[in-house]
Amino acid sequence: FIMASLRGLRQCHPTGFTISHLHTSSRASAKQHYKMLVLGGGSGGITMSARMKRLVGAENVAVVEPSEMHYYQPIWTLVGAGAKTAASSARTTASVMPSGVKWVKSKVQEINPDKNTVRTDDGTEISYEYLIVALGIQLHYEWIKGLPEAFEHPKIGSNYSIKTVEKTWKALQDFKEGNAVFTFPNTPVKCAGAPQKIMYLSDAYLRKTGKRAKANILYNTSLPVLFGIKKYADTLWDIVKNRDLQVNLRQNLIEVRADKQEAVFENLDKPGETKVFEYEMLHVTPPMGPSLVIKGGPLANEAGWLDLNKDTLQHNRYPNVFGIGDCTSLPTAKTGAAVAAQSAILNRTISKLLKNQKPDKKYDGYTSCPLVTSYNTVVLAEFDYNGQPLETFPINQAKERRLMYYMKADVMPHLYWYGLLRGLWGGPGPYRKLFHLGMK
Repeated sequence: FIMASLRGLRQCHPTGFTISHLHTSSRASAKQHYKMLVLGGGSGGITMSARMKRLVGAENVAVVEPSEMHYYQPIWTLVGAGAKTAASSARTTASVMPSGVKWVKSKVQEINPDKNTVRTDDGTEISYEYLIVALGIQLHYEWIKGLPEAFEHPKIGSNYSIKTVEKTWKALQDFKEGNAVFTFPNTPVKCAGAPQKIMYLSDAYLRKTGKRAKANILYNTSLPVLFGIKKYADTLWDIVKNRDLQVNLRQNLIEVRADKQEAVFENLDKPGETKVFEYEMLHVTPPMGPSLVIKGGPLANEAGWLDLNKDTLQHNRYPNVFGIGDCTSLPTAKTGAAVAAQSAILNRTISKLLKNQKPDKKYDGYTSCPLVTSYNTVVLAEFDYNGQPLETFPINQAKERRLMYYMKADVMPHLYWYGLLRGLWGGPGPYRKLFHLGMK
């Protein structure tokens, strides 16, 4: 319980935003109309639909989401290492959808914020008074030559998809000797610590099974650093050194030759220069990009992300449009903890606007990355927009700790299913909030 609550009681800073007058249209020719329309049934979408149900009533809320299943994706790191099952990450969408809220089981095809309408892939037009966009981030395995078809071969997996996460565990179990290669792409990603978490877990597994002496473990990352926040990066570099892990910076995976068990990387500091690595095991973190529904549309910024005010989570040009999570332009790491923190701020913003008042709470960019470093230790990184540590506990969180692993593996999934998705947990600092509740 400790971890999640920590920052919830942090005082949010008053803000002096000027809010444009909200223009909402009538139902026009739309076949369906809702006061609050939520796009996406992932973490952010379900959380906000639960909160909006309490704010405006279930009959006034609809969620557009095509998927039958909902996944707790943070646990996939442990699934790929054999510590959890894939089944434990899954629930039906019907079971997590707030009761009474309309589930539009379709895919969003087009958003027209000038007319306050959304069109789905079956041609249905839905109009709204207020729109919450929670469409997540797009995986692009196809941007790497040889993928995704390479996943049909053994020895290659990816913890970023339910279709390939169990292949990571199979490749790890089947490892005999040679290179175990782990990648980080040259794009923004969700959960930026995950690409190296599986490396640490693989190292631990190979030591436990007596295979480590025959393994050469490589982390090829496009980044110029191991981790973006120095306090935690220093610890990770010590771990890398002590466990004899090889980190190659500015290396970007561009091709997988699965028949030959070869991975081709480009040197980002020397354009055109490539290097081929043979592998006995390969874990691929795919390139990622904005939702294709948002990109290039009126709601996107130049880079294709949902263009939000980073303090209020209100759209910069359409005052009745809001966003949460991985699809947004918010300059912080894309994590589940960030969604938890954003959900409380966004709920506050919308509730104030519904009363024709100005938002009075400010999102500070809080995000968290529990860096799993073994089967029983985690470094809990928490930080803000400025990359400054924004920690929950009165201890040095840059140290590996067993308690943090327990929270990551056992406490947080429970809080996700029975707290966050029901709109009952989360805040400016969800771990801090939980910590203080546990202290009462």
